[in-house]
Amino acid sequence: MNLPIITFLPLIGAVVVLFMRANDRVVRAAALFFSLATLALALPLPFRFVTGGGMQFEYDVEWISALNVHFSMGVDGISLFLVLLTAFITPLAMLSGWNYVTDRQREFYVAMLILETGMLGVFTATDLFLFYVFFEAGLIPMYLIIGIWGGPERRYATIKFILFTMAGSLLMFIAILYLYAQSAAAESATFNIQKLTALFGDGSLLSLREQTWLFLAFALAFAIKVPLFPLHTWLPNAHVEAPTPGSVVLAAILLKMGGYGFLRLAVPLFPDAALAFAPLLCVLALISIIYGALMALAQDDLKKLIAYSSVSHLGYCMLGFFVFDLTAATGGLYQMINHGITSAALFLLAGLLYERRHTRLIDQFGGLSKQTPGLTAIFIVIALGSIGLPLTNGFIGEFTILLGTFQVNWIYALIAGLGVILGAVYMLYAVYRIFFGPLDRPENAVLPDVTTREKIVLVPLVVMTFVMGIFPRPFMEPMEAALQETYLQPVRMAQERAKVKAEASRNRNNRELGLAARGADINGLPVKEARP
Repeated sequence: MNLPIITFLPLIGAVVVLFMRANDRVVRAAALFFSLATLALALPLPFRFVTGGGMQFEYDVEWISALNVHFSMGVDGISLFLVLLTAFITPLAMLSGWNYVTDRQREFYVAMLILETGMLGVFTATDLFLFYVFFEAGLIPMYLIIGIWGGPERRYATIKFILFTMAGSLLMFIAILYLYAQSAAAESATFNIQKLTALFGDGSLLSLREQTWLFLAFALAFAIKVPLFPLHTWLPNAHVEAPTPGSVVLAAILLKMGGYGFLRLAVPLFPDAALAFAPLLCVLALISIIYGALMALAQDDLKKLIAYSSVSHLGYCMLGFFVFDLTAATGGLYQMINHGITSAALFLLAGLLYERRHTRLIDQFGGLSKQTPGLTAIFIVIALGSIGLPLTNGFIGEFTILLGTFQVNWIYALIAGLGVILGAVYMLYAVYRIFFGPLDRPENAVLPDVTTREKIVLVPLVVMTFVMGIFPRPFMEPMEAALQETYLQPVRMAQERAKVKAEASRNRNNRELGLAARGADINGLPVKEARP
């Protein structure tokens, strides 16, 4: 498979859409065609993928020869389904905007297509310089999508979004330059991620102090993207002000760049530092789980509720990654894909309700099941998937995270389990307030049920909620093999180094104590008694 074609086809589509002379209807259809073509090219990837085969479908050509920068791409079990998720969600998001976005449609769909190329590039790049270019490139179209087509407070939301993400990215860029310089001093200058991981992942070339600063630089950029508490404050504003397609892409795909960055870069490159910071990151993940759930429970705005639920759900992913257990890590990656499915559907449903009533306040609804049974059924299925009902995708992800976490630290698992309960409370309470009870508002009594176009957007997400809940094995096997080799192996080596150092330190202390008890110094020579 030619990954550059998959990655850059949306960008080619953006250029075509920008310069084509046609009305808005044709522009929308052309943009949708290019996103669907990208999906069609990406769909064969898992069928041709060999589990345990490492990086596959690789493409490599020299880009900037003076700096040894390569245009190199590939996918493994970590990135495979993130590429598919991106290709799957983007056309659905575009189709959802056909009624929502009525102003400057050409520019909107150009921005969406450019954004798709940026997101695909992040998950396929195997050169660190190229990764950074794609990582930053996604900021521009998302900035425009929120800032131009967003709500009344869109300017505040976009400025906050840019300031948070650029601050973290700048520090990561400095760390990338340092790694490049260190690779030049050690062997030959390179940005190749696999070569850098092999060079620095064993902890021999970088001191723990160097690893610590570099890990913090990468971790800050990725924690902002996740977002991890307390770096999450930009997310509710961005979600509330973004148009529905922007919220869908932001929740389903952009947030996953943070978790992917930890899996691909921060931990494999700096395993000793990652091991040292793991307890702190686990605590922050647990805070995100509980805090996000409590904040979601307190919301009257439906989009804010979904936004805070994302903070909680992605906290589970981070917990799964940093207990350094294969079961938990696989569950964390699986849950990232699950969250992409359910969060996209929830934001689409919130957008449908807003289009009908021009309000996001939950207390303005009630009793809609009597008027919109189809919309009610879809919302309930997605809500049950979000809270992890058995036979849905959320159950598989949360169960494996909690199971793996329990094997490492039962206290962490207990606290995270409380988040599952809170998740059921806020989501089911929202469903009750919106769809059940008396239909006592005249405006709600005339709302149309889900349309054919809306079914085309939502039904695939409902299907995937059950497919991933009933048949997880085809998804989890490639993930597990890649995580074992790429993510956990450097950590296991770091754990062994830490044990050796601890044992050596313990032996040295015991020897000093034994010598002192015998009246000898550290070299074993008798200690002269002090004169009175």
